Amino acid sequence: MLALRLTRGARPAVQLRRLLVVAASAGTGFLLLSALGHALSHPDPSASVLRLAWCAVPMAATVHFAVAVARTDPGTRPRPGLSAIGLGPVRLMAISAATTALSCLLGSALALLVFLHLRGDLTGTPFDGAATDFLAAGRPLPLPAALTLLSLVPLSASAAAAVALRPREPAAGADRAGRAYRRFGAYRRTAVRESFGAYGRFGKQLGAAARGRRTAEAAPEPDGTADGPDSAADGPDSSAGTPAGTPADARPAVPLTPPSGLPWGVTVLAVGLAAEAFASRTGGGGAPGEQPSALLGLVLTAVGLALAGPGLAHLCGRLLQTARPGALRLLAGRVLMTEATRIGRPLGVVCAVLSAAYAMASLRDREDAFDGPLAVLGVLLVAGCTTATLLTAAVEAKQARAETTAALRRLGAATGTLRRAAVLRAGALLALFGPLTLVVAELSAWPLSR
Repeated sequence: MLALRLTRGARPAVQLRRLLVVAASAGTGFLLLSALGHALSHPDPSASVLRLAWCAVPMAATVHFAVAVARTDPGTRPRPGLSAIGLGPVRLMAISAATTALSCLLGSALALLVFLHLRGDLTGTPFDGAATDFLAAGRPLPLPAALTLLSLVPLSASAAAAVALRPREPAAGADRAGRAYRRFGAYRRTAVRESFGAYGRFGKQLGAAARGRRTAEAAPEPDGTADGPDSAADGPDSSAGTPAGTPADARPAVPLTPPSGLPWGVTVLAVGLAAEAFASRTGGGGAPGEQPSALLGLVLTAVGLALAGPGLAHLCGRLLQTARPGALRLLAGRVLMTEATRIGRPLGVVCAVLSAAYAMASLRDREDAFDGPLAVLGVLLVAGCTTATLLTAAVEAKQARAETTAALRRLGAATGTLRRAAVLRAGALLALFGPLTLVVAELSAWPLSR
């Protein structure tokens, strides 16, 4: 009931994203039911298994989009005071998973109603019985099999949302004030890691305290007075390289090292392109469904682009700050480096979908190419889900840097400057990912068109 009340009381933008999840779940459920209907109408199981395997792609895109919507849902975000009434992080995670499952269940029910209507089970057969090849009209529909297929999307989406939103412990060894926790709950401001057993060594803590007091007494105050014993904690043990009086949480946490997935992404991308080239030499062309190596190459190419996306976005932020950057380029590059993981992965998925769609479009003039309304529905569903996931990730990134934007405005940054920085980030990403998508699309389409 609480999940229903939070769903009903959300803002219009949140409701729109949830309706898009319902539509995506409905389209994926209809594709799954169409694969079942094709299996009932045709005795050959290989073609039906292939159709069911192709449904994994839109299902993955739908689950990915549902998780992105769940991450940006403000109704299930931890807020002060909720733990006092029993709504801790675990309960909020369960509510978010239940809300995601509710949206997907609504879409699956809608898909079942449309499928039964097209079969003629609810009313007369529409469209004069056209497109009954994948509907299995006139044959009894096995309800357990249909319900099992329709439950795949809600279960997968709710489980993925629960995993993505699970409560995580803070980073070991640091709290919000930059203090390092030690054994038995004690802490001290230090940048030196202690070895095992060093805390309990006789005289170690007394020597550290004495050094801190001597340093504090030697450091002059601005008004000429000496420090008291309470200032020893803010002495040289606070943080190396930080000016006195600067809080540890005020230092910018910009990731200077690129994400670790870039080498793996490039490797998987190269293996995928090599698998497609091998398929063109051994199979003599044809649809990807008739060439397992070509299908495997397309999948590996998509996975490689998704893995390399965060690293490439981080590289864009680095390039923006080269050659004596001004304030605008410096701001755009730092923000892009910080949001590389959040924006780069869905952007890499979009590039993978565009390159795969271009490769499949090269088969339009072939007799063995996949055509028909189901293929169009699948392409539109995957493209729409990936694009919506990218836009939702952009909304999540905007929500994450809301405090930074507010701080910049308090410091006097103009709104036009922030907008120009956003346009500069988008242009840098387009300048790198656009040609990369075209190159990968050409390389992917070349083996299939031979």
